[in-house]
Amino acid sequence: MGQYVVGRLAQSVVLLIFVSILTFGLIHVAPGGPAVLLAPGMSGAQIAEAQQSLGLNDPIPVQYVRWLGHLMHGDLGKSYSQGLDVTTLITKRLSVTLQLLFTALALSAIFGILIGVVSAMHRNSLIDHLATGFSFFGMSVPTFWLGLMLIILFSIKLHLLPSSGAQTLGQPATVTDRLEHLLMPAVVLAVANLAQIARYTRSSMIEVLQADYLRTARAKGLREQSVVWRHALRNAMIPVITVIALGIPRMVGGAAITESVFAWPGMGQLAVDSALQRDYPTIMGITMMVSVVVILTNFLTDLSYLLIDPRVKLSRG
Repeated sequence: MGQYVVGRLAQSVVLLIFVSILTFGLIHVAPGGPAVLLAPGMSGAQIAEAQQSLGLNDPIPVQYVRWLGHLMHGDLGKSYSQGLDVTTLITKRLSVTLQLLFTALALSAIFGILIGVVSAMHRNSLIDHLATGFSFFGMSVPTFWLGLMLIILFSIKLHLLPSSGAQTLGQPATVTDRLEHLLMPAVVLAVANLAQIARYTRSSMIEVLQADYLRTARAKGLREQSVVWRHALRNAMIPVITVIALGIPRMVGGAAITESVFAWPGMGQLAVDSALQRDYPTIMGITMMVSVVVILTNFLTDLSYLLIDPRVKLSRG
């Protein structure tokens, strides 16, 4: 186990360096620049002076080494557009995004597994066909379209839920108010992942339910609920865990769209605004944060296999 952890940590460091080099190069060769966008109408001399003050006239490798040196000391730089430390900006937005991500992940995992199990238990029935249709709908519907439809229905037509923000302006923050603002964006972010989890759970459960050891369990007189939920589901969870884990990076990426649609003040909205403003330090800070989350998620997923199925062996490769 110790060798595996050390090996994975070494691989993670190399991968993070590769991601940082690729991202740094791409954002610096993109058309436009922060000096032009932050102060439109400046003369050529003023633009050149602003670029010089930001260190943007240096060769890209030199800029990268300088940024990497600051990163090694825990300094992500200062935002060009807001003048604040990138660490401070990300910290303020991170908790709001985590609320959205964890809520969406919980919804997708709980209801996805439940729908998949029920669908497998009633294979080729009306329930199964309805669950399959919902899964195909969830995986194909665009996130932004679903968000707009929910806003039109529940905010504009029915006046049941707020359409934007994380809390009602001018009123004290309450748990009820936060949940009302959280519900629609969490559902939108969860739908695609929920549908995929349901499909994989159904397929895995159908395969496991036909195993010989489950026939033996039934022959011994175990109740069907016990056979399904205590024995079959545990053995069917290995591929499902992989789907859940791989869905986290997609949800992190989808949060940018969801947060923009619902004006949710999280990291996704910050990433979009920073990209439009060519705020290089903020873009790099968010990219590295997301990369760490993705790598850590994959690592924890591998370790969780041991808890679900002790027969799984970990290797350094």
